[in-house]
Amino acid sequence: MPNSGKKRSETTPKKTRRRSRVRRILLGLGIVLAVLLLAMAVLLYNPVRTLATLEKVDDFPLYVMHYKGTYLFDVFAEEGIEWGPYQEVYHTVNPDACTSFAALDRNGDAVFGRNFDWNHRSSLLLFTDPPGGYASVSMVDLYYLGFEGMQEIPWSKRLALLATPYAAIDGMNECGVAIAQNAVPERNTPKDPNKPTLLNSQIVRLVLDHAKDVEEGLALIQQYNVEFAALPVHFHLADASGASAIVEYLDDGIHIVREDTPWQVSTNYLFSEEVQPECWRYDKAVEILSGSEGIASNEAAMRLLEAVKQDHTVWSVVYGLDSGSINVAMVQDYEDIRALQLHGRNHP
Repeated sequence: MPNSGKKRSETTPKKTRRRSRVRRILLGLGIVLAVLLLAMAVLLYNPVRTLATLEKVDDFPLYVMHYKGTYLFDVFAEEGIEWGPYQEVYHTVNPDACTSFAALDRNGDAVFGRNFDWNHRSSLLLFTDPPGGYASVSMVDLYYLGFEGMQEIPWSKRLALLATPYAAIDGMNECGVAIAQNAVPERNTPKDPNKPTLLNSQIVRLVLDHAKDVEEGLALIQQYNVEFAALPVHFHLADASGASAIVEYLDDGIHIVREDTPWQVSTNYLFSEEVQPECWRYDKAVEILSGSEGIASNEAAMRLLEAVKQDHTVWSVVYGLDSGSINVAMVQDYEDIRALQLHGRNHP
């Protein structure tokens, strides 16, 4: 019996030490888990907030979403893109596509109008305000992100919407810079091996995020090669001063097209080439703008877009480059125009 007390006295400290180690391990695991959960909460905070803003505003459908925080475009743009992963989701649909124009109204305010003529049935009006970039609004064709015709987008499918800043079709930023891309014939544009490459929709994002006027936009565009995702395009830029230019890619490189009139119209041929085909939409838009020496108002700008609409016009949008106003008509319904506002440094 005397030995039993000694055995208990020897084993008790061992059990105590073992329990202490287990508690320390559990405490350490708890701290690690808490840190991981906190990190996940931080990382997911803005994405969840972004996806929670999604709202359907038209049965076409048209959605509106406000992007919260960064989408890391500047990091991405430093290296450019690899085209291969995108090829499977881009398809040629309709080459007879799109009209845009830039003009001044009677008050000297600049407007930018654009018809997107395509075949898809899901669109998004996206508001972004990235750190280190300008706030902007842009239209996105959701077909390219797998949401064709969806009347409701469940939470289980919304993750892909976080890529929408990279898929802009046209838009306007808080400095009053607008940009649109219009399909044109293909040319063998050479690529500079010393420049990074962006897809055409990412060129739109580059200008919206970082250009304060047309000249800055042109300078930015010329720092990159472009890879055309579906069809070749040219870019139509305008700003609140009334400046406007079209960027085209030809066999001998980049061309910049300007006009000596207070307006500029763009459709689907290359203005840099000597021979240009007939385009009734271009002729009609120039006729209207010439007759009024510009555009009377935002309302008149929408009427011009109605005059050059096609059976496959998906959206018509008029950006007020001085006011930050956005007016959108879906699927040629010009009696139902949605009016929104871009807030930023020039129009709080």
